[in-house]
Amino acid sequence: MRIVVWACTGPGTVAQWSGELPVGATVSDALHASGCLEGPAVAAAGVWGRVAPLARLLCDGDRVEIYRPLTVDPKVARRERFDRQGRRGAGLFARRRKPGS
Repeated sequence: MRIVVWACTGPGTVAQWSGELPVGATVSDALHASGCLEGPAVAAAGVWGRVAPLARLLCDGDRVEIYRPLTVDPKVARRERFDRQGRRGAGLFARRRKPGS
């Protein structure tokens, strides 16, 4: 069966491996066959955008994704982005109509 493995190797970069695996292969087998385990740390793996255990059986045409650990807390990043943009340039405040228009 044909399997595709996608891995985010760094910010803005993605690596792809595609190959044939025997019927009954698992997510773990796909990761070992792709050689992606030698790269950056693997936080989790998933199939078609949903986190899956390494023992999950794969079907023909599945896309296995390797997720790397977060480097910044999303809440902190949002707070910092809001501080940079200012109150008027973000969220609900950006959609308000100006007085007199």
